[in-house]
Amino acid sequence: MGNKIISMMKKDSKDGSKSKRMNRSQRKLLADEEMLHRRALSMAIHQAQLSQRFDGSMSRRVGSTSTRKRTLSDPFSNGKQVPDFSESLMVKKFVLVHGEGFGAWCWYKMVASLEESGLSPTTVDLTGCGFNMTDTNSVSTLEEYSRPLIELLENLPEEEKVILVGHSTGGASISYALERFPEKISKAIFVCATMVSDGQRPFDVFSEELGSAERFMKESQFLIYGNGKDKPPTGFMFEKPHMKGLYFNQSPNKDIALAMISMRPVPLGPMMEKLSLTAERYGKGRRFYVQTLDDRALSPDVQEKVVRENSPEGVFKIKGSDHCPFFSKPQSLHKILLEIAQIP
Repeated sequence: MGNKIISMMKKDSKDGSKSKRMNRSQRKLLADEEMLHRRALSMAIHQAQLSQRFDGSMSRRVGSTSTRKRTLSDPFSNGKQVPDFSESLMVKKFVLVHGEGFGAWCWYKMVASLEESGLSPTTVDLTGCGFNMTDTNSVSTLEEYSRPLIELLENLPEEEKVILVGHSTGGASISYALERFPEKISKAIFVCATMVSDGQRPFDVFSEELGSAERFMKESQFLIYGNGKDKPPTGFMFEKPHMKGLYFNQSPNKDIALAMISMRPVPLGPMMEKLSLTAERYGKGRRFYVQTLDDRALSPDVQEKVVRENSPEGVFKIKGSDHCPFFSKPQSLHKILLEIAQIP
């Protein structure tokens, strides 16, 4: 009897130790997660205060505040200097346009690396995104959604051109801009983006993953009814586990944490609007496509289909990148942007 009690006491003691170890492990995980969130929030606040200027509905990066001379560094040269080509470029200004749910904040690595290369990156928050506080439920057209980008292009000095870079559904906005201002856009770069044909909707590109637009509008569990359940849906937003699986399967934890606290609902109207694109304007634009080969939001097969159906001037591929190469493969994306900038 005594031995049995001693045996039970030893077993309870082991179980208690195991429980304590589990509790310590759980507490450590929670502490680590909290630390990531704090770091990400600090990063977002720092980006807003020091790196962005807000002008009405538009936020943009206004060059570097550093006084040191910028030089071009090849991201794969282990820090060795390579010849500075920026002075020879006709167009040095990049306008970076985010995709659905994101904001100007997602380009923070690209802004830094492009500036280091002697180039001039500018970012915008599309309407209802990032630090643009417009209610996403009120944004019903692609024109409204893209207005900050259009205003930026309208205000460019005469004869100045830019290179547009659009991520994901940001491809619809740069397509719309290319149709409106072909004379102001030197090149348009679609990064795993919705490069659509005339009469297509941005959502159509994602239809293989999400189903038809009509079915998504009726059945999706991610829809938002900003005007009431008896009215058509006004937006959508994936739950965090879905976002992590779709967008960030290769991205660093700190960038995922930043995205989790910064992403906002997506206006549905602009995604379901058919674009009107003409051969005389959009068709004459110089378009390039960047494929991401470990992408779960827009699969490599779908991206291949987009390229086949829309025939860009050049196609570049990033191995090991999820849907957000500015997080998962920033050096590779930076190198590609520089290569496209040099194409005569």
